[in-house]
Amino acid sequence: MTATLEAQSVSFAYEKEPLVLDAVDVSIPAGTMTGIVGPNGCGKSTLLRLLCGLLRPQLGHILMDGAELSRLSGRARARRLAFLPQAVNPAFAMSVFEVVCLGRYPHAGPFGGLGPKDFDVARRCLRDTETEHLRPRDFLSLSGGERQRVLLASILAQEPEILLLDEPTSALDIHHEAEVFALLRQLAAQGYGVGVVTHDLNAAARFCGRILLLGAGHAVVAAGAPQDVFREAALCAAYGAAIRVGRHPFVDAPFVDALPQERPAP
Repeated sequence: MTATLEAQSVSFAYEKEPLVLDAVDVSIPAGTMTGIVGPNGCGKSTLLRLLCGLLRPQLGHILMDGAELSRLSGRARARRLAFLPQAVNPAFAMSVFEVVCLGRYPHAGPFGGLGPKDFDVARRCLRDTETEHLRPRDFLSLSGGERQRVLLASILAQEPEILLLDEPTSALDIHHEAEVFALLRQLAAQGYGVGVVTHDLNAAARFCGRILLLGAGHAVVAAGAPQDVFREAALCAAYGAAIRVGRHPFVDAPFVDALPQERPAP
């Protein structure tokens, strides 16, 4: 895989609203996991929707391997990049295998039918995400961590080159969060380009090779390796809060902590 997804000087605003993103540049190259972080409301989720083609920028360009993403049809786009939103809740009961097979829709025949190859791909994606044992289960009966792995299997079944995920661990406990991030890092090592929005700065510092830090002003505050982005001055500017940065006690990564705002005694 050699694909690169880019936003170049992208600005975006919803109708009759102020700018949500202001001249943002970001690259999601193959073989790298990029964490997109920043305070609430800074435009992280909107950026993902622009990158996957659900929204179009007012200014700037979204490029896949140097060509405008908007020139690709919806099906062609879904064969190259996959998007996992914050919440996925099927409207009716489905088995785990059926959920994963939904990821084959970009490759389905003219009447939406799936063939032996599609089922083989779905089974392989279950194995790759270590969810094969869940195959017959009702998706809605799964734990949060199990659901996220199955949803990863589903977007992998698209056989994309780029994976975009919006807060995939927001509802998970600490060890399931680590498992999902470790799996995403493994997928990046296999050649996928991975872009992930997260509020967990320490998980981003530990698992991501690159970081994009957006600020409350809806612009890029810093971008680069975690050790270059997670600096106190940049984080304080982005979040408008007192933030300390040290070293993680167990792994070679920055460790971020926010100082509580002092309040006058009652």
